[in-house]
Amino acid sequence: MTEQRKSWLTLAALFLFLLVLAALRPLAVPDEGRYGEIARWMLHSGNWLIPRLNGIPFFHKPPYLYWLEAASMATFGVHVWAVRLVPALHAGLMLLVMYLSVRQFATEIIARRTVWMLGTSLSFMIGGQYVNHDMLVAAWISVAIWCFALAFMAGDKPNANLARWGFVACALGMLSKGLIGVALPGLVVLIWLVWTGQLKKIRYLPWLSGLALFLVITAPWFWITEQQFPGMLAYMFGKHQVNRFIATTFNNAQPWWFYWLCLVVLLFPWIFFVINQAVAQIRRPQAAANSIASAWTALCWIWVLAIIGFFSIPSSKLIGYALPVMPPLALLAALGWDQARTKSKLTPATQNKLFAGLCVASLGLAVAANMAAAAYSKKYSALDIAQALEAAGAKPSDTVYLLGDYAYDLPFYRQASTPMIVIQDWPELRKLPGDDWQHELLEGADFDPQAADVLQTAEVLEEARTQSGVWVVSRHENSLDGFALVFKGNDWSLYRPQGEPGPSLTPESPKPAE
Repeated sequence: MTEQRKSWLTLAALFLFLLVLAALRPLAVPDEGRYGEIARWMLHSGNWLIPRLNGIPFFHKPPYLYWLEAASMATFGVHVWAVRLVPALHAGLMLLVMYLSVRQFATEIIARRTVWMLGTSLSFMIGGQYVNHDMLVAAWISVAIWCFALAFMAGDKPNANLARWGFVACALGMLSKGLIGVALPGLVVLIWLVWTGQLKKIRYLPWLSGLALFLVITAPWFWITEQQFPGMLAYMFGKHQVNRFIATTFNNAQPWWFYWLCLVVLLFPWIFFVINQAVAQIRRPQAAANSIASAWTALCWIWVLAIIGFFSIPSSKLIGYALPVMPPLALLAALGWDQARTKSKLTPATQNKLFAGLCVASLGLAVAANMAAAAYSKKYSALDIAQALEAAGAKPSDTVYLLGDYAYDLPFYRQASTPMIVIQDWPELRKLPGDDWQHELLEGADFDPQAADVLQTAEVLEEARTQSGVWVVSRHENSLDGFALVFKGNDWSLYRPQGEPGPSLTPESPKPAE
């Protein structure tokens, strides 16, 4: 078997392993429930232009994720694995483009080792199946950087076709998660060009055709949506990108060193070979500073330091923001393994066994993490309530009143055809600042006042007690006069109006079905 064939089999095996893990856990809340349901509602409503959560416009992110998820569900049905296929495909894209790029300037064995290191890591096996925007934008950021870097290394002038693919990748990155899809590849490539003395080549980029491709891909949705909902661009880019970067009032505040810890977790155990490579480069004679190999290792370090430095500035930090730096770290780890291998007294056969053992251990860690995530998600999931509704004879068009919190995954699991009525003290909440699910709905409703009808106060339950086809889903700690308990689940309770015919269900009554 050729070395190249081994590499392709490795890519296929790791991707299939990822797909298996993706099918083995319920939706995590809030993220996976939120983003899966937005896409399902897009498919159900037939409106592929405006992302909506519970019927309310949701303009926190651009729509690329929802479009692909809706298309996947249209093809394969409304299942958890259908929405997870989208981030999994982008994780596969990240892995594939990294392999194709590395083999342009390194050996086939190093390229394959890089694939093993990234492909067995938690960043790929867990981050690659998590339903949110992070893996999508990370994949396109990495594709853009590889394309531009390969274009600039092609000769005295950049390779125009590769550069155009870089512009396309930036456009899809922007449609994935906004400005970082453009800003981060531009930041990394610009610093690298200055560092390697190639900045003068930038004027030879196919700017006209590249920017035309970028605008053709990105401009239509932003322009049309802004016309329909004035202020959308200011809300998406102003509040949820610029303000989130500079303000200290958003959720998930973390210390400056947060992402360095994330790198250890996401690339364990291979991260220690990155450290080995760093030590080796520090000790390396400076005579090789202008070599081709040095240019690529410089790209990797700049890629990591620029992006991690960028995301370390805001107080709000999430582990998924570290995903764009996984490809260069994997390459540095592969080079670090080579450094350790050449100095090791172990035989080549023993070294191969050690490498295989680390791969198995890394995959075992991914399986354990997936099982832990499944147990945690099940504890807070509304899947059992959706099953109880089905067992009690509820229809997708029945009205569900939601009290005490927001069950992000419930509409997805029951494939609801009507939005839920969400009960809170909305007038009081509107007076308060916040970065929570209540303000998420309130701010979206400001764009479409008619959709705000789903946001009601507790008084509506008085009338609901006398209606049929009505259900109330509540946290366990809430008590409801005039309603009978139907089912008490892991985290939620299900009620119907007293006097409505139907059985009361035990926790064992709902049948597992997704």
